[in-house]
Amino acid sequence: MVFSALSLLQEGILQTKKACPVNFEFLNYTIITSRCKGPKFPPESCCSALKDFACPYVEQINDLTNECSSTMFSYINLYGKYPPGLFASECREGKLGLACPALAPSASENASGSQQLISNLLMLVMATAIATAILL
Repeated sequence: MVFSALSLLQEGILQTKKACPVNFEFLNYTIITSRCKGPKFPPESCCSALKDFACPYVEQINDLTNECSSTMFSYINLYGKYPPGLFASECREGKLGLACPALAPSASENASGSQQLISNLLMLVMATAIATAILL
């Protein structure tokens, strides 16, 4: 049983991911960098800024078959120069992820609930922090 779970995990890690349909390179990151500032990085300001920036792209970020999550966080960390693991350690709203408010019906054709979750956001941030720590 452990072997098969490990195999599935390795299979998922080794699969090639699609390019992200959102061009995160040219987005405006001042929504985060203007509100999430050191040296203290207040969790309320940082987490609300992260949600304001990321929630419009919740469907793309949660799609584990593409590179959106890692690309987005690469640019957030590039422009904000944040310490590794900042968002993973500070931004928690439960075990399922960060809650995003519902989009207006015109913004999302399949908005069926009052909230969507950025479910793999914390997992990705933690993995990035761990990888960064290992490389240092």
